Amino acid sequence: MSSPVTTLAPPSVPSAGSAPRLRTPRRHSPGRPRRSVLLTVLTGLVLLYSLVPLAWLIISATKTQEGLAHSFGLWFNGDFALWDNIRETFTYSDGVFTRWLLNTVLYVVVGAGGATLLAVLGGYALAKFKFPGKRAVFAVVIGAVAVPGTALAVPTFLMFSKMGLTDTPGSVIIPSLISPFGLYLMWVFASEAVPDELLEAARIDGAGELRTFFQVVLPLLAPGIVTVSLFTMVATWNNYFLPLIMLKDPDWYPLTLGLNSWNAQAATAGGTPVFNLVITGSLITILPLIAAFLLLQKYWQSGLAAGSVKE
Repeated sequence: MSSPVTTLAPPSVPSAGSAPRLRTPRRHSPGRPRRSVLLTVLTGLVLLYSLVPLAWLIISATKTQEGLAHSFGLWFNGDFALWDNIRETFTYSDGVFTRWLLNTVLYVVVGAGGATLLAVLGGYALAKFKFPGKRAVFAVVIGAVAVPGTALAVPTFLMFSKMGLTDTPGSVIIPSLISPFGLYLMWVFASEAVPDELLEAARIDGAGELRTFFQVVLPLLAPGIVTVSLFTMVATWNNYFLPLIMLKDPDWYPLTLGLNSWNAQAATAGGTPVFNLVITGSLITILPLIAAFLLLQKYWQSGLAAGSVKE
């Protein structure tokens, strides 16, 4: 009996007109951002580094003085004392915390507000007007940005002491009016945000320089103004070294200097530790800054990105 013959089908041969199918590489679509594991991990570490101190501050503000010493730092204590700490912060030592808060608001409104105004006026003038010595002014501004504020604190103190301005609000406000970085930022922003053709059209229509600035230029500079005001406000709100060498009267202390004096009470003879009030006061101090960043975030981001894309 003959065994069955098994026939094998010939392999399929692609036709002459068809090419072999190859695996096409995945292309990156412009609308979808490319993912990076390393970048995600680094961003997570930075986020953790930023949020852990804030979480510690919020949790510690809910504890009493005894609870701070007998509990884990990153977890709540048995007694929730946040509202008691807030009330005691504003009433401790005859309510001097309220005075420090008002002093800080004064320094920010007058100092940071004036610095923003001068930066806007100077940046617009340097960007859109031609005058002799403009390159020298640019070199001076760049050099001033590179000099840290602490390096100028002692010469400023010596000059103000000769003028009799130390231990006054002016000794903190006047140096805060100068912001080289804000001037440079507004210079760059005004160069890109304000077209020369728009200024020429306004002048042809008969508008003066003041009317052109307030009605035409100022709305275009709004993102840059918000960005500069945020930088100057944060710098003035957190200013510590300048008030430390300028002020002796506690009634003129800002929040940074006042909270440091409360913190130093534990190291003085007969002083009462009030670490719970220092922590609660620190939490109250950062709340206005957080609110300002959240409310002005979109203007701040657009101001930082101005000039990054060339049209």
